[in-house]
Amino acid sequence: MHFAELHHQTTPLLIANVWDAASAVAARKAGYQAAGTSSAAIAAMLGYEDGEALAFEELLYIVTRIKAVSNLPLSVDVEAGFGRTPAQIAAHLTSLARLGVAGINLEDSKVINGVRQLADAHEFASTLKAVRRALDEAGYCLFFNIRTDTYLLNHEQALQETLLRGRLYQAAGADGLFVPCLTSEQEMAVIAREIALPLNVMCMPGLAAFGKLKNAGVSRISMGNFVHSAMQSKLEALMFAIQSQQSFAGVFVDESSR
Repeated sequence: MHFAELHHQTTPLLIANVWDAASAVAARKAGYQAAGTSSAAIAAMLGYEDGEALAFEELLYIVTRIKAVSNLPLSVDVEAGFGRTPAQIAAHLTSLARLGVAGINLEDSKVINGVRQLADAHEFASTLKAVRRALDEAGYCLFFNIRTDTYLLNHEQALQETLLRGRLYQAAGADGLFVPCLTSEQEMAVIAREIALPLNVMCMPGLAAFGKLKNAGVSRISMGNFVHSAMQSKLEALMFAIQSQQSFAGVFVDESSR
């Protein structure tokens, strides 16, 4: 099944968000239909803050290693595109397409002086349209999952602003609409009804079970960086236990309990 078709199944597409070759192998072994990189997880793994602090070449290398060990359709989080112009962003997406990437996430906010800010909706839509045209003209078919950070940034009229941006982005060539931090099933239903794009939501503490998300019109579910964060917390706890207990006993707790 083509990656785009996975967004129109009877149940939402659950994306395994990965950050390196090992996590990509784990996703493949677990039977996921598709994988997606997490920009925040990759940044943390490489010792950076999230928000395009790493170089695009570093992201490209990580994607290369993921593709080397997994044949799952892969969507790459390119944040705001790692470029100031549509031509620069299109060049980066072309590099990813040549690796066989199935799709990308492109977001309408940027971290400026340490603060994440929403881009002007019309300017972002114009950039999106130019990037989409460039990829189409070059013959590359990428699924454009466009992220709007209206809820993530607690916009005062998040629902209305999401609908406005969703319509603009759809007209500019978006294939999907990603709304991180959206947890209201009622508002999901409104967005899914009003915007004719597959709706993508992300793991959050208050997010409903997948069956309820399906009923609310959700087509795609992402993990974000939360799985990586949970694993990192367990790693830190284990490293602390070895140091404090002066023993490796904690490393083998799971094996001894089998």
